[in-house]
Amino acid sequence: MDIDFTARLIRTTIALNPGTASIDVARMNSAFRASGETELESYVGRELAEIANRQGDNLTPGRDVVLYGFGRIGRLVARILLSRSSDSGGLRLRAIVVRRGGAKDLVKRASLLRRDSVHGPFNGSITVDESINRIVANGTSIQVIYANDPAAIDYTEFGISHAIVVDNTGRWRDEEGLHQHLESAGIDRVLLTAPGKGLLKNIVYGINDNTINDDDRIITAASCTTNAITPVLKVMNDTYGVVYGHVETVHSFTNDQNLIDNFHDGDRRGRSAVLNMVITETGAASAVAKALPELAGKLTGNAIRVPTPNVSLAILNLTLDRAVSTADLNAFLRDVSLNSDLRPQIDYIESAEVVSTDFLGSRRAGIVDGLATKTSGNHAVIYVWYDNEYGYSHQVVRVLEKMVGVTRPFFPSV
Repeated sequence: MDIDFTARLIRTTIALNPGTASIDVARMNSAFRASGETELESYVGRELAEIANRQGDNLTPGRDVVLYGFGRIGRLVARILLSRSSDSGGLRLRAIVVRRGGAKDLVKRASLLRRDSVHGPFNGSITVDESINRIVANGTSIQVIYANDPAAIDYTEFGISHAIVVDNTGRWRDEEGLHQHLESAGIDRVLLTAPGKGLLKNIVYGINDNTINDDDRIITAASCTTNAITPVLKVMNDTYGVVYGHVETVHSFTNDQNLIDNFHDGDRRGRSAVLNMVITETGAASAVAKALPELAGKLTGNAIRVPTPNVSLAILNLTLDRAVSTADLNAFLRDVSLNSDLRPQIDYIESAEVVSTDFLGSRRAGIVDGLATKTSGNHAVIYVWYDNEYGYSHQVVRVLEKMVGVTRPFFPSV
């Protein structure tokens, strides 16, 4: 895109005093040029008439959010919510719930939010008020609640009501365990940032989020790997038909593993995460079927934990209903990333130089590496990168917004 023209397009958009929306500048640029029109101002005014002069209009009355646990995903979800705190209406981060870790607990929690070895510094200001157990981040007051029992907290004492709890501890993954949150005053719904067990809805945003309804008190956002591969598997199955597939996940190590060899309940996970590649199980392949029932029984999966702190790679080895060439398959996947409803989930790249750290901070659920694609007749191997922390956290926030009915119009609409 021409830089000067793009700047003009953005200034023209800002001049309309638009309400909250998602505007794809690149697509607007392309659509204007394809239209054959010469007056950019009139074109933009017509295309964005729906949101013109609506700055400050509420998306919703607003909804309180509580983060239960403040680990890797919890802190990233907090960063995303805080970055959107200026939105009128929408999601309001009100509290985090943790177990007290010592005399300097609050200061250390705030420091972990402020500085991150993988994702860099927090974009803004953070202050701490230890007298009332409160963190103030970019002007947003976040109550820190110390508790060991999710069912014994009265959130209304802190002015919190009708809230959604985002449980990112992974400690409870079934309906019985997660229902404890609903026993606390001020909580209406629960979202788990891990695959759920039993009959809980596992939601992959962009795939089956349309199944969320107001009666769902507890739902889950599945796993990072499930979110990365399910959109790609859906478009592959819809267009080429998936007869069978094996998913091999090359996954960065997590806090569940040991830094050096020590006892661990899981097979092999007791060995040093920073010194070994560790073969382990993954439930991602079977979890796909919860979002895409048409693939039930067609996928197997395995995982290899590797000594990197973030960004993972899923290798989809697929047998298809029909033959496809590498060029045609890549052209299809690239088009999906640009022009389909799954644009927020699927990205595409062709570069002989990219490595895992180049995808750090990606907001997409997964990024197809076109130069790694292999085909032979009706067999295809597709490589999908994903930021298993930040990309997944964006999917979690998208599910949250769906639960509360925060919908931003997207432009251009076609």
